[in-house]
Amino acid sequence: MNKILLKSLIGLLFVTQLQAQKKTLSFAQAWGQETSVTKPINQYTGWADNYHYIERDVTDGKLYQVHVKTGKRIAYTPPVKLDTEVFIKDKDIYIRYGNDLDRRLTQSPDIEEKNPTLSPDGKYVAFTRDNDLYSVKVDDGSEVRYTSDGTDVIYNGWSSWVYYEEILGRPTNYKAFWWSPDSKQLAFMRFDDTQVPMFPIYVSTGQHGYLEETRYPKAGDPNPEVKVGFVKVEGSPVVWANFNEKDDQYFGEPYWSFDSQSIMVQWMNRDQTNLKFYSVDPTNGNKNEIYDEKQSTWINLDHSERITYLADNKYYILKSDRTGWAHYYLYTLDGKLVNPLTSGDWQVTSLELVDEKNKVVYFTARKENSATVDLYRVDYSGKGLKRLTFGDYTHQVKVSPDGKYFITDYSNIFTPNKIALVDNKGKLVKELADSKSSDFESYNIGKTEYFTIPSEDGKFDLPVIITYPVDFDETKVYPVIMSIYGGPDAGTVRNTWKGMSNQHWAKEGVIQITADHRASGHFGKQGVAWMHRNLGKWEMIDYITVAKWLKAKPWVADNKLLITGHSYGGYMTCLALTKGADYFDYGIAGAPVTSWELYDTHYTERWMDTPQDNPQGYEAGSILTYVNQYKGGLRIMHGDLDDNVHLQNTMQLVDALTDRDVPFELMIYPGSRHGFARSKSVYDFKERVRFYYQYLLEKPVPEDFR
Repeated sequence: MNKILLKSLIGLLFVTQLQAQKKTLSFAQAWGQETSVTKPINQYTGWADNYHYIERDVTDGKLYQVHVKTGKRIAYTPPVKLDTEVFIKDKDIYIRYGNDLDRRLTQSPDIEEKNPTLSPDGKYVAFTRDNDLYSVKVDDGSEVRYTSDGTDVIYNGWSSWVYYEEILGRPTNYKAFWWSPDSKQLAFMRFDDTQVPMFPIYVSTGQHGYLEETRYPKAGDPNPEVKVGFVKVEGSPVVWANFNEKDDQYFGEPYWSFDSQSIMVQWMNRDQTNLKFYSVDPTNGNKNEIYDEKQSTWINLDHSERITYLADNKYYILKSDRTGWAHYYLYTLDGKLVNPLTSGDWQVTSLELVDEKNKVVYFTARKENSATVDLYRVDYSGKGLKRLTFGDYTHQVKVSPDGKYFITDYSNIFTPNKIALVDNKGKLVKELADSKSSDFESYNIGKTEYFTIPSEDGKFDLPVIITYPVDFDETKVYPVIMSIYGGPDAGTVRNTWKGMSNQHWAKEGVIQITADHRASGHFGKQGVAWMHRNLGKWEMIDYITVAKWLKAKPWVADNKLLITGHSYGGYMTCLALTKGADYFDYGIAGAPVTSWELYDTHYTERWMDTPQDNPQGYEAGSILTYVNQYKGGLRIMHGDLDDNVHLQNTMQLVDALTDRDVPFELMIYPGSRHGFARSKSVYDFKERVRFYYQYLLEKPVPEDFR
């Protein structure tokens, strides 16, 4: 026998024996319900001060503060001011200090207050009631009413839906008012939804049901008219910022200056191609333009970290992708560029700390690899850029208040999460925790890899992460689950530990892959810009490239490639099963957009412009355009109360599909919004499992799932 062949056979036998000796994950272990390859570890939630980090013990759940040098560990009690809670109970506002008894501040049980917000000095609580803005004095419960014109279409300090969803953000819970740092003034937005079309959502509960009506502007519809106002805390006539509310425009979140003497208001045109910052005087509403940016495609009106004022009241840091990549810039308060802080063909992600004393900025970025995140520091001058984290990992960091230390929670696809204490020179001080169990090497788990696939036109290397079946054998054939999202600048391929939830399907012999396209953010704004006026086009081209790569492998079943995603991922799944039906065999789509004229103005028009301006793009991006190419294999799920992607989207697709002689599955979840209600989640999970076993594995669902 050939010696090389003999050695190969011996080596293969040795590997096979090693695999045979390894443990097989139980059902509970494969789903992460029981400890196996990883174990629970302490959580590190932040910093008590410059020299003490905060640790939550995994055994007793208590908080401790630990000294960075001595390691001395004592119980941690949050400062009292952090322990002051303002909340709604029985439709009124209450306040609680530490462990004291609740104290009622308002007396209006027939009308519920919304978004109670304590002033920085702790003396007042601002809130909205019946779409008007108020405050209540904490000491004596006296109220001040600032506005009196609130109606079912006029909202003061309470967001119109499209601002809540797309501009200010859902975490605001519709709040649209902001305390000045000195607690002497409130800024707020006033919304007029009179011209915004009403969208009815039918609620089926009870004998007769009822309609939930929301002013929801779909692409091309009139937007709310918006004004920015200011009032004194003790009460005063409203001072309106000097903008014309009749203009077709958007306003981003405003930022008070540290001395409370001015406020920066973000303004953008309806086309979202021109962003301006205005410094507004709250005493008279006069505005002064301090920044003007134009782009040929669009500009993101961020509701976080667009601008960061420095405490010296001399500078601010701007985040912009105007070069085609997101970077930080240092500006004077009057809008003069000092210098870029960062530059190059890579993306910054978040500003972690500005050390004003030493004129150093700490930030995270996707620089070494677009699938990883690291911490860096740079001087105000833009010089002295230094990477502080280490290895080929994705790092989640918490920097100490003085910037001398940071804690990193790091991992990659091969390495379960570890936590370390590092100094601001990048020197490892101490490993704090390791979630890798002592039995890690003794379990037989599916191998995970990160790599790239060339795009069809050769312009991009598309990132993918693939988990192979346990005991993967290239002579066998396996089904594939491809999980995607696909939205603009919203990639899902990250070089992090993936947990255990993929290991059950690896045990069952399923290949699992996630992939990102050219506009997913890996290639900066210049990559995302390929989507302009063409949602669905390049994403589908790149996903088909990945599908072709898979189907060309002898170990991939040629009729069992399943794609799945929710929201934008639901849209891409439906597009894959229609426009891409020659390459994708099955799909599970959650809450899909099916035609872009059915979605809201601000999000849709950012990429697509209006339907009036871009009818060809809207038609080319619609699922309904490609229904005749559908071959089967699609399951659609949607919540009937979805106020974001309306059920209308799925109903129009269902209407088109039922005119064809090809089957599909449909599940409506009553009482569910865009995310399905918790009460439906177990059923939804079991149905997904059933679908996988029925179509990909062609065998009964195991008893463990029943």
